[in-house]
Amino acid sequence: MQLRILQKHNDSPLAGHPGQEKTLKLVKQDIHWSRMTQLIKDYVSSCHQCSRNKNIHHKKFVFLKPLPIPNGPWICLSMEVITQLPLSNSFDSILVIVDRFSKMEVFIPTMSSITSLDFAHLLIKNIFSKHGLPSRIVSDIGSCFFFLLDQSLSSAQDFKRSFDCSPSRN
Repeated sequence: MQLRILQKHNDSPLAGHPGQEKTLKLVKQDIHWSRMTQLIKDYVSSCHQCSRNKNIHHKKFVFLKPLPIPNGPWICLSMEVITQLPLSNSFDSILVIVDRFSKMEVFIPTMSSITSLDFAHLLIKNIFSKHGLPSRIVSDIGSCFFFLLDQSLSSAQDFKRSFDCSPSRN
């Protein structure tokens, strides 16, 4: 009987799949039973048509703009850190660096607790010493981190670069 009442107040063409609050309000006008609110919530959340009709409450998506193709290898890098990995040889993270021109990838084991100075030394040892300094690094790692990284690189050797810190650019 409860199912028929829910179908009448939610699924019928006159009801129009009004959502949880309105369905509850409509049903309460006619009848009441124990745990009615939870049953209506479960019923409406499992209703395919209600989920399709549901208003979207997030910011509108923007189209991603592709980055320009670099003129040569190791001029522009993309960088990401994979964290919360199981501990292996005292490492719990991996720094992933991709040359945007050649798509060559470098995977550097590291710790999630690494300082910006240690991070700068990792980049110098594993990337800059082998391929030179890039003109651009694209990453969604926080801009505060890149400010500290820039300071660390400046103190480690003569280095001044600008960093793009935008998830939509990665």
